[in-house]
Amino acid sequence: MVRTASTMLPLGSPAPDFSLPNVDGKTVSLADFQGKAGLLVVFMCNHCPFVIHVRSQLAQFAKEYSDKGLGIVGISSNDVVEYPQDGPEAMKVEHASAGYVFPYLYDATQSVAKAYRAACTPDFFLFDRDLRLVYRGQFDDSRPKTDIPVTGSDLRSAADALLAGMPVVADQKPSIGCNIKWKAGSEPDYFPGT
Repeated sequence: MVRTASTMLPLGSPAPDFSLPNVDGKTVSLADFQGKAGLLVVFMCNHCPFVIHVRSQLAQFAKEYSDKGLGIVGISSNDVVEYPQDGPEAMKVEHASAGYVFPYLYDATQSVAKAYRAACTPDFFLFDRDLRLVYRGQFDDSRPKTDIPVTGSDLRSAADALLAGMPVVADQKPSIGCNIKWKAGSEPDYFPGT
């Protein structure tokens, strides 16, 4: 498992547009989240040990914060030729099994991941109601094979500040996870090792 860090997209960046298929077959777009108190975009997948590590707490976070008016969407951008366990059919199973209450979208062209400068799974991007980036970083300090409990404390602090109309702390730790599985020869220029 290769540990890859978030690229830390500059704070204040506008949310790149997307329009992708959800696990239920419907198309979900950035415009669907207009009027929300904010939007959390999570780049994730089914098989990554780092995503599996936070899975239950991410599902719990989503239930709590969607009830508070936060829009949440998960996006899988992995190459499903090499990683079929991350494909749309498996995503349907994972969505139900994990108890996710948010749309789980498939980015077949990987263009949305590139627009967000996503690098790892999970990679978290929190936008305010004007869809400007206020947080990009880790869920919390916990990692697979550590004794640190998964709480979502970093993301919760950012979301709480956003929902309270307070500034989100600018000192943010990058998310760490498996690298997004890019299609051969299509690795983005910002990706480590390209």
